[in-house]
Amino acid sequence: MKSTKNNFSLERLDKTAAERFVSARAGETKLGQRLASIEEAKYVLFVIAESVGPRANHGKSGAENGGEAFLSKLLNMQSNEFLSGESLCVWGTIQMEREEPHVALYDYVSELDDFVHDVLTDVINEGQVPIVVGGGHNNAFPLIRFKSQQLSQRLTIVNLDAHADYRSLEGRHSGNSFSYAFDEGFIDKYHVFGLHPRYNSQKIIDDLRKDNHYFTFDTSYLDQEVSYLEDFFALQERFQKNNSHVGLELDMDAIAYMPSSAMTPIGISLHVARQYIRTFGALSNVDYLHLPEAAPKTDREAAWVGKALAYLVTDFIEMHGKSLKT
Repeated sequence: MKSTKNNFSLERLDKTAAERFVSARAGETKLGQRLASIEEAKYVLFVIAESVGPRANHGKSGAENGGEAFLSKLLNMQSNEFLSGESLCVWGTIQMEREEPHVALYDYVSELDDFVHDVLTDVINEGQVPIVVGGGHNNAFPLIRFKSQQLSQRLTIVNLDAHADYRSLEGRHSGNSFSYAFDEGFIDKYHVFGLHPRYNSQKIIDDLRKDNHYFTFDTSYLDQEVSYLEDFFALQERFQKNNSHVGLELDMDAIAYMPSSAMTPIGISLHVARQYIRTFGALSNVDYLHLPEAAPKTDREAAWVGKALAYLVTDFIEMHGKSLKT
């Protein structure tokens, strides 16, 4: 399957291909050996291998590199009583095929928007939860658009991120997915935790207030005015009461020292990131999980990124699976 201008493609990953990532061991069963078919799956995983969105936002490349390292770590995790893998289908990788210097990056991102939306529409049934890993935060927009249209209602979005990605509607890139989605009527409320005051413009802050969104700054947690976990639980409780349809976002550049398009020493721990995913993953009404912006460039970084993403994805599946049983 290819995009309209053939610049992006979907490479399928069937069970046989997935097992090539698995290091089999006698007496053990790995997640990659227990994957579900698309008909049986509750969770459908897509990897996106592109950095055109971050580069269009004046960021760095590298977001195209995390997919294979992530799949290797995920599929080699143990299948056991905590998570068997039988609810998960790994569908494939959306990747960039070619890039011409005369084509504007904004145009590539718009083409990718439509392609991601088309792939999701072709594959995901209403009862299934897409999990999208890799690529830039630009891919939040087609995810939100797809789920909003599928459910015929606006979504509530929760994000943990150093940057609000609520920039002006100046052409599509990784920094304006949520402003575009709100402007086009796909978002009801946007909740973003842990913004860095030094890296969000006054216009972004003013626009978030004007559009009546909820946001916190990392300095509030630094000064111990509040705690992340208390804020997570408070919002989770509100979502449970109003039964909102929730899109769950975590930008990997929010995590300190995580290789990403905007890597920083000033960020949350992976422990807090896991608490965030486990808290909101416990909501039965979460409609997707999105983990963008990891950008490893060395083998060591790939191993680090791959294992971090694998833990976050399995945390989500574990907690969301429990919520469906209660």
